[in-house]
Amino acid sequence: MSPSLLGATRPVSEPPSRSLARPGWRHLMLAAMLSTLSASGATLASAQDSPPHPEADQPTWLETWASLRACKRLVAGGLRDVPDDRADRFLGKVQQDTAHCRGGQRALEAHRHDTPWVDWQTYWATGDGASRNANYDDGWIRSLVGGLGERVHLNPNDRGIDGALLDLEYQRVELIKFNLFDNYTYREYVQGRDGQPGTTLTRWDAMRLPSGHPDYQAVGGDGEQRCQGELIRHRTLTGICNDLRNPLMGSTDTLFARNVEFDETFPDEGHTALTQARHGDRLDLMTPDPQRISRLLFTRQQSQPDRCNRGQGLPGHSPEAHCDYHKAPFFNVLAAFWIQFMTHDWFSHLEEGENDRSGLHPVGCDLSPDEATALGCRPGDAFQRSLVAQHTPAESFEHEGESYQQRAHRTFRNTVTAWWDASQLYGYDDVSATRVKRDPEDPARLLLAPLRGRSSEVDGQGYLPRFGPRCENAAEGEACDYLHPAWSNQAATAFPDNWTVGVAFYHNVFAREHNAFVEAFRERAAATPEADSGLRDPAEPERVIRYADVTDDELFEAARLVVSAMIAKIHTIEWTPQLLYDEPLYRGMNSNWSGLFDEHPLVENALARVLERLRDSGDERRANAWYSVLAAGPGIFGMGSQRYEDASVFAKLTGQREDIWSLDNPEHVNGGTNHFGSPFNFPEEFITVYRLHPLVPDLLEVRDLDDPNRIDKKVPALEGFRAGASDMLRREGLADWALSMGRQRLGLLTLGNHGQFLQNLAMGHLGSESSRLDIAALDIIRDRERGVPRFNEFRRQYGLRQLTGFDDFVDTTLPEGSAERQRQEEMAARMREIYGQHVCDASLVISHAYRDAEGHYPNDCLGHPDGSLVDNIEDVDTVVGWLAEPVRPHGYAISETQFVVFILNASRRLFSDRFFTSSFRPEFYTQLGHEWVMNNGPDGVVMEQGEPNGHRQPVSPMKRVLQRTVPELTAELEPVVNVFDPWARDRGDYYSLDWVPRPGAENDDAFAE
Repeated sequence: MSPSLLGATRPVSEPPSRSLARPGWRHLMLAAMLSTLSASGATLASAQDSPPHPEADQPTWLETWASLRACKRLVAGGLRDVPDDRADRFLGKVQQDTAHCRGGQRALEAHRHDTPWVDWQTYWATGDGASRNANYDDGWIRSLVGGLGERVHLNPNDRGIDGALLDLEYQRVELIKFNLFDNYTYREYVQGRDGQPGTTLTRWDAMRLPSGHPDYQAVGGDGEQRCQGELIRHRTLTGICNDLRNPLMGSTDTLFARNVEFDETFPDEGHTALTQARHGDRLDLMTPDPQRISRLLFTRQQSQPDRCNRGQGLPGHSPEAHCDYHKAPFFNVLAAFWIQFMTHDWFSHLEEGENDRSGLHPVGCDLSPDEATALGCRPGDAFQRSLVAQHTPAESFEHEGESYQQRAHRTFRNTVTAWWDASQLYGYDDVSATRVKRDPEDPARLLLAPLRGRSSEVDGQGYLPRFGPRCENAAEGEACDYLHPAWSNQAATAFPDNWTVGVAFYHNVFAREHNAFVEAFRERAAATPEADSGLRDPAEPERVIRYADVTDDELFEAARLVVSAMIAKIHTIEWTPQLLYDEPLYRGMNSNWSGLFDEHPLVENALARVLERLRDSGDERRANAWYSVLAAGPGIFGMGSQRYEDASVFAKLTGQREDIWSLDNPEHVNGGTNHFGSPFNFPEEFITVYRLHPLVPDLLEVRDLDDPNRIDKKVPALEGFRAGASDMLRREGLADWALSMGRQRLGLLTLGNHGQFLQNLAMGHLGSESSRLDIAALDIIRDRERGVPRFNEFRRQYGLRQLTGFDDFVDTTLPEGSAERQRQEEMAARMREIYGQHVCDASLVISHAYRDAEGHYPNDCLGHPDGSLVDNIEDVDTVVGWLAEPVRPHGYAISETQFVVFILNASRRLFSDRFFTSSFRPEFYTQLGHEWVMNNGPDGVVMEQGEPNGHRQPVSPMKRVLQRTVPELTAELEPVVNVFDPWARDRGDYYSLDWVPRPGAENDDAFAE
């Protein structure tokens, strides 16, 4: 994301603090270069050449002059300081001049309303065509300022976009500074070590392999541990040795981290005076009642309940079935299942599909029989408690007169690897690895069985085979699989839990992608057997490995690296820009991946050199804040994968500089990573914001590729669960499922939009009284079990503005009496009914993570008069709160609270992984693999037709993957720009959210509603 930090607001009482301006004038010059070129390098030509939106801003001469004068005052104010105290954070709120400069009168008017929500969403060009400055697009300002307007901030639209990126980058800097809490190393993070600031440490004893680990001696035993040899050639099964100096980091069974202060975890237990003042005695694990919350706040209400049948649809999968749900016009069902596919790779609390097996506990519905019946909840529902790694009281330590908690009150293990390594496909421990089936005729390939389709043609790329008998039931010597009983007859893969038809789809697609890479490699090897494959053995780094010499195992591991990188690329530059469908995030995510300056090698290489020096610096501000800021220039992906002895940028430009990167040098192999002083793992809070169950419709609309505009049948999503997922996938085929999920809209993340099938899910293996479970209620319980702060403190901890009552969940800019405003008001009233109210006491301070403009910590009254009756807003569960957020930036499928968690963790999982940074090299990926990831395939870069949203861009990586693995989709995919945008929707000229058909899809049944 773009790095300049101009114009953020600081409370007037804020003490002097360190400034990003202080590293020196050269860094300021680089920041200026970045912000200038980010505007000039991404001019929105097609949007500017289109007729202006009828609601676009058309400021007068006087208004234009006033906004430019505001820009002058903004620039004169200089860079904003990064505070030393977390309570004095940015909050996403800017000065009046900043808003005026970046968004004119509209932004200024929104600024005056002073809502809890971030300001950048009101800047010019951060929404659809209506957000643009039409006078600039229409020509008169452009003709006045000429080419200068395309290069500097006289261009109002790029000024607005870049301003949004500035705000977002500032949030990331603050998040890196204030929100890293590792359960292993926090004491060192605070106190430092041997005179070095803790925030700049790069090696930790806690990340050593323990003496009982099978690779203990291989990494150095009880001496200095460093990974080498076979342990660094590829992604290891358990994720060890991604970081050569910290072998254990991110590996299977390491502890989840936190993004919030340890003292603030488990608020219902009242560990501190602040949590006691904030919540009183109102909370415990089951209070307020989880099933009551689910039924009153989450349930999808149905206008035609008989046609929905609680998500079961009609007999024979009749297309006449109908289940209401709030639909996102710009995101499809493929996107919903994509994130489930991702989370299976990133985190899990379960061991082989189960939590604590010692007993079952009630899920709530502790209500009168009449109320339970009216709500449809079940007192007999039960669940397994979470597995706890550490539950003894946490130790404390002292530093500079303050006491700190060393870890959270309880901790939990991530039972898969934390790396973006496709572990759901390839395995994360010895048991899961046995479930990965390799082709016995070519062990470099994954086993895929040909399947005869409905047309009697054999699908040659095949499908994943089914699991065999469970080993507990198999005869002696019989091939078998280690499985939870619930997984029987599913497709064979490493992570088979929560198996759905969408997850099965992606497993098959990327198994085919793996094999496509192997096939392409074999073809190149046959054509040029003596040529250099690019691959190297760390034991003999100088020995060239010819194509003819690459073993099956080496090729398999290279294919895993390629598939993992393609998945990460798809998520970063395709799924996320559709999830956050606006121009700032398009630029931000692409710069995160490949940098702002693909066409500016002079700047890109200068920044790469600066970043190398910053990474090695012991200065906290240089190593962390400026590193994060300037990484937007060259991009994170591939950072450090080239090394040059000659420091001169001009030497490379003239072809006189040679890459000296060496596999024999650990600093070259590992040197592109940055953990910002805290070992990488996902935090519990990251898991909270990925509770995305409303995305999935009750009924999946199945289509036939031969007649794509017609919905043939409506199949309950519940049927595509566990073994049923594999049945459905094989019955319809990958092509028809891609078409079906690609054209159907997913559900909005909002209250009142959970599928009823999720509240009535069969869980017979638990042996509970009801044999069913309300998954929405379980989401609430899991957050409470794992100590996630409630919504308001959660926002404060992440540097967002707090809410003061349930009425803040109503968007008052909506017309009174409008359907959406009425819905929000009804939900706010229900929240008041569930969470209640109390008489407030202004003498009770409730948080030290936030201060108002007068420098005061919030108290129990949250700005209301002392002794008044106030809403229990502090008690709202975090998932309830972010689902209730009524105001979101344009095109955001998630709330701003969810997004701020993403800002920190999405970047860190790239920064910390050497296979995406300094080890993104042919020595690991092969030359073909390196090209494949860079070009989205083996045949070079293919450019998309036209300029979608004003950008000349390559065909997206997921589109290329589907063209390779499901070639029947070629014609259907031709007009598709982003695979996660509904395939039949017309995207318009500039980030339109309109639900209108593209040419050729006018008769699609989905547009008949």
